[in-house]
Amino acid sequence: MLDNKVSENVKSIEKYLRKVDYIIRKKGREILKDFNITIPQFTALQILINNEGMTIGELSQKMALACSTITDLVDRMERNDLVIRKRDEKDKRVVRIEVLPKGHQIVEKVLEKRVKFLDSKMRNLTEEQKLNLKEGLKSLYDAMQEN
Repeated sequence: MLDNKVSENVKSIEKYLRKVDYIIRKKGREILKDFNITIPQFTALQILINNEGMTIGELSQKMALACSTITDLVDRMERNDLVIRKRDEKDKRVVRIEVLPKGHQIVEKVLEKRVKFLDSKMRNLTEEQKLNLKEGLKSLYDAMQEN
């Protein structure tokens, strides 16, 4: 049973965040099917785009998956021309993963479709409601980042 001090609002917020997350993930999987890419591949592409020049080990840590799993994932992505492995300029023993234009395009198109989906679901909200929602979600995100 939850602590009695937890407000009903917080309980409802958690419930609705969970439900929204489920719907977005479900729609996201449908969108990814159109691009012939798996969820882990899409996740890896997003991480790699936001953290240029990562190694297999660094990507493994970010995704909380074994290095062998990430190696297989990167192998498949490389075969599909989404990424390429490159030797580090300063230390030739280090291999970095670089996202190719096709990988960038897929992430861009998928995110564009997700934004359009979300926009279609928010059409009945006023701009003020959207702004309040955005600010509330940002505040929650910032608080969660603090650890």
